[in-house]
Amino acid sequence: MSTGYRGDMRWRFLLRPGWVALTAVVICFSVAAFTVLAPWQFRRAAERADRNSGIASSFTTPPQPLRSVLAAHTAPTQGTEWRQVQVTGHYLPNAEMVVRLRTVQGEPAYEVLIPLRLADGSSILVDRGYLRPAEGVRIPEYPPVPSGEVTVTGRLRADEQDPQGGEVVQQDGHRQVYAVSTRTVSAATGVRLEPGYLQLVDGAPGVLSALPLPQLDAGPSFAYALQWIAFGSMAPLGLGYFAWREATEWRREDNRLPDTDDTDDPHDPPMAALADRYGR
Repeated sequence: MSTGYRGDMRWRFLLRPGWVALTAVVICFSVAAFTVLAPWQFRRAAERADRNSGIASSFTTPPQPLRSVLAAHTAPTQGTEWRQVQVTGHYLPNAEMVVRLRTVQGEPAYEVLIPLRLADGSSILVDRGYLRPAEGVRIPEYPPVPSGEVTVTGRLRADEQDPQGGEVVQQDGHRQVYAVSTRTVSAATGVRLEPGYLQLVDGAPGVLSALPLPQLDAGPSFAYALQWIAFGSMAPLGLGYFAWREATEWRREDNRLPDTDDTDDPHDPPMAALADRYGR
C-alpha cells in the first residue's frame, strides 16, 4: 500500500460536510470580528473619549452666548456638545412636556421639557431637570417656570433618538414623550424648535433638580474591541489545532495497519475501514 495514498487520505476528512461547515463558520466569525465587531467597539471607545473630553473642558470654559458657539439651525456636534452657553428669552409654559420612563442615578425619574423663545424669534428646547415619581408612579407637583424674560445657563445636548417614533401620552394632566427630541416636541406642540436642546445647570431660572453629568470613565469598549480581535485570531488557530489532532489520529491508525504490498488495492480491508470513517 503506498504511503502517498495514505498521506492524501489523512486530510480528506476536511472535505466532509461537517468540516466544511465548521471552516465556513470560523472564517465568517473571524472576518466579522476584525471588520465589524472590533471596529464598532473602537468607535464606541472613541465616542466616549470625545464625550469625556467635552465634559471636562466645559468645566474650565466659561459660558458663552449661544450663537457664538452654535450657529442658527445647526445641531450640536461632538465639538460643541456639553459646552456651557447662555441664552435670554421667554419660556412657553403652554408647550411644556414630560419625558417618561427615565432613570437618573439608578432610580426612576421624569424629565421636564419646555421651549424658550429667543429675542430673534427662534425657539430652543430646554431640559429643566428631573423629578422623582410621587407614590412611585405619578408625576409630582413641581414649580412653574418664571414668567417674563430670563437668562439661563445650560449645556448643549444633541437630540435623542425617539424609540416610539414621536408617540405622545396624555397622563396625570401632562403630555408625556419617550425621548428628548425636538422633532417630537415640535410635532406635539406646534412650536418650531432649533435642533438640539439645552440642559439647565444648577441655579438657572426654571431648573428643577439639575441632571447629573455622566461619569468620566473610559468604559469597557476598548477592552471589548481587543477581546474581539483575540477571539477572531483564536478561532482559526483552534480550527487548525483540531484539524491537526484529527489528522494525527489518522496517522496513529495508519501506523497500526498490517504491512501489505505496495499496491493501491481499493478492496484492501484495513484501508476500506479507514475510508469509511473519513470518506473516499
